[in-house]
Amino acid sequence: MRLCQAAAAEPGFLRLTLIPLKIMHRLSTHLAAVDFSWRTRVGAGIAITHGWGLVVNPGARIGNNVTLFHGVTLGRDRISPDGNRQTEYPVIEDEVWIGPHAIIVGGVTIGRGSRIAGGTFVTESVPPYSIVSGNPSTIVKTNCTPDVMNPAPL
Repeated sequence: MRLCQAAAAEPGFLRLTLIPLKIMHRLSTHLAAVDFSWRTRVGAGIAITHGWGLVVNPGARIGNNVTLFHGVTLGRDRISPDGNRQTEYPVIEDEVWIGPHAIIVGGVTIGRGSRIAGGTFVTESVPPYSIVSGNPSTIVKTNCTPDVMNPAPL
């Protein structure tokens, strides 16, 4: 993903490396059963733990030191009442931990340092430093300490 982003930003001859890099990215995500576009804006220090089944829509924004577990879904396409397709992308701020099979849909913001429990279905924004669980999601705790597995030096 990072190599594709770097090649896309280069002018001229180096940009030609984008095609084989995109093929390599597609192959590696397919083998890992992950749907994660190279166009997704991702900060430093992302940790994908057991990524099997991970789905991240290309318009989602992911901050620094975010941890994603298997089966997480970020973003959605929906059909509006007038029949048009509407795509909504979440914003995941820094130091967020998202547990297995959590689903975050719509144009919501997950606040810095928050934790989303496994299996949680999030349709509303989450304030910073909160713990959220359940379907529908409910805030279990506020002012929690962020849990960053391997923070990237920023």
